[in-house]
Amino acid sequence: MPQQPPARYPRGIIALHWITLLLLIAVYATMELRGVFPRGSAPRDAMKTAHYFLGITVFALTWLRLGLRLSGRIPPITPQPPKWQSMMAALVALVLYGLLLAMPVIGYLILNAEGHAPAIAGMQLPLLIPAQPGLAESLEGWHERIAVAGYWLVGLHALAAIYHHHVRRDDALLRMSLRRRAPVNPGNG
Repeated sequence: MPQQPPARYPRGIIALHWITLLLLIAVYATMELRGVFPRGSAPRDAMKTAHYFLGITVFALTWLRLGLRLSGRIPPITPQPPKWQSMMAALVALVLYGLLLAMPVIGYLILNAEGHAPAIAGMQLPLLIPAQPGLAESLEGWHERIAVAGYWLVGLHALAAIYHHHVRRDDALLRMSLRRRAPVNPGNG
C-alpha cells in the first residue's frame, strides 16, 4: 500500500510564509545596510523608504496570513510531538505574529512622533499622533529591542524546524515545504 504524502498547509499559506521570510530578510537588510551610507544621502534615504514600504507590506501580508490560517485547519505533525513542544510551537508562532504586526505599527508611530507622515508609492499616509520627540525616542528603543528579539525568534523557529526534520524525523518541516516530496516506500530501501 503506497504511503500517503504528509498533510500540508494550503498552498496560499505556504507561499505567504516564504514570501514573508524573504520580506523580513529585506526589512532587516535595509535596516542594517542604511548605516553604510552617510546621513542625508540619497542611498540612505532610499534604504529608509524601502524599510518603511517593506514593513507595511509585511503588516498587510501578516493579516492575510492570519485570516487564511484561522479559516483553515492546521495539519497535524506526524508522529505527534510531546505536548510541551506543541505548546512551545504555538507560543513562538503567536509571538512571531505579534512581532510581525507590532513592528510596522511602532515604526509608523515613530515617524509620526518625529512629525513625519510617510508617503508610500506617492500616497501620503495620515499622521496618527502629533510630533512628540520624547515619545519617538522611546518608541525607537522599543523598535530596536523587538527587532533584536526577532532575530532570536526567527532563529529559534528555524532551529525547531531543523530539529523536527533531522532529529525527530517527523513531517513538521514538510508541512510548510515549497514542493511535495515523493512518498517514501519502505520496501524499496
